[in-house]
Amino acid sequence: MGAGKTSIGRHLADALGLRPVDADREVERAAGMTVAQIFEREGEADFRARESTTLAMLLRDEGLVLATGGGCVLDAGNRALLRGRGFVVHLHAGVERQLERLAGDTARPLLARPDREQVLRELAAARAPWYADVADLVFDTDRLDTESVAAELATLLARRWLRTGAAA
Repeated sequence: MGAGKTSIGRHLADALGLRPVDADREVERAAGMTVAQIFEREGEADFRARESTTLAMLLRDEGLVLATGGGCVLDAGNRALLRGRGFVVHLHAGVERQLERLAGDTARPLLARPDREQVLRELAAARAPWYADVADLVFDTDRLDTESVAAELATLLARRWLRTGAAA
């Protein structure tokens, strides 16, 4: 949360001539509810099931930059899909930076508590092994604005594809 996945993904897709897709928005579109409403009405387990179904559908496609939710990696099947179908960039943000970026955000169900910093620290610690498991590249977003991160990533990814001949 607060690493810039959606914003950076849009800019990166533009830079690479690909289609930007946000997995959480696709879950919301299919459910006819926001992520917060799904959590509230049906629980996290139902959201995660919807997330997995959506991820599998989206990863059948080509030519996109996909921003997933931070908890997507919790499911082993999701991790396998991500490893098998894409080049995975873990956009890392420190807790202090996350708190700054999420200060006015009230739409995140996992942060709907007064101890946001503790929640973010616990999520980071719990998810770190899963991010490491799937990430082809870790990129720190703390020091740069959205456009600069996207520009640096576009350069890195273009070099990789030119070197390996991999398709986007």
